[in-house]
Amino acid sequence: MIHIEGPKILNMTFLFHLGRYALFVRDVFRRPVKHRLLLTQTIKEMDVLGLSSVGIVFIISFFMGAVITLQTAYNIELPFIPKYTVGVAARDSILLEFSSTIVSLILAGKVGSHIASEIGTMRVTEQIDVLDVMGINSAGFLVLPKVLAMIFLLPFLVLISMGIGIIGGWTAGSLTGVVPSNDFIYGIQYAFIPFYIVYSLIKAVVFAFLITTISGYWGYYTTGGSLEVGHSSTRAVVVSSIQILLFNLLLTQLLLA
Repeated sequence: MIHIEGPKILNMTFLFHLGRYALFVRDVFRRPVKHRLLLTQTIKEMDVLGLSSVGIVFIISFFMGAVITLQTAYNIELPFIPKYTVGVAARDSILLEFSSTIVSLILAGKVGSHIASEIGTMRVTEQIDVLDVMGINSAGFLVLPKVLAMIFLLPFLVLISMGIGIIGGWTAGSLTGVVPSNDFIYGIQYAFIPFYIVYSLIKAVVFAFLITTISGYWGYYTTGGSLEVGHSSTRAVVVSSIQILLFNLLLTQLLLA
């Protein structure tokens, strides 16, 4: 008998999914049949995927901004360090990492599972097969509007998260008295680098592409029944989260090095 070692099997599986994912993305970005229909679907997906996420982004950003501010203030033990450094640290933490990476990880769970389960259900109920028989590019018809909607809206969600996070930090610092309002505001303005916002928006666009295409991929190639739809949804969230962390490392090295 021929025994195949575990790492070889993993490599073959990885290469298989990588190749099929590349072909899937190619099909997603093929020319749509009707541009007006694409526009209509994209606007619909903006509401379903993006606008419905404003609430959770608002709540998480406010409290995380407050926690970042308080933890920073409580961990500064040296008395000669000025209070405004808390505002500087909170601002940079929110702009560089939290509002782009952490919010994208949260949306990978919310949006990614929704996309994978929706498309996976259509696959197991043979609705995608019907589209293929009709000569419609099912991958582009189902996934492209979601990709465009998230690429357009996620940067706006990141900007909202930045503003709400800083407001949450200022509120927590002022109410608890650990950071005076004037010092916190001065720290937010101190040595501000505008490219940090551009950097976060670039990451948001990349993460939006990864979340939608990876989730769409796992949903599109679901086989079996309702149980496998749940498995595909889980895989979509896990793989999307891992890729977000990986590309966060790569983009940080490329853009900030």
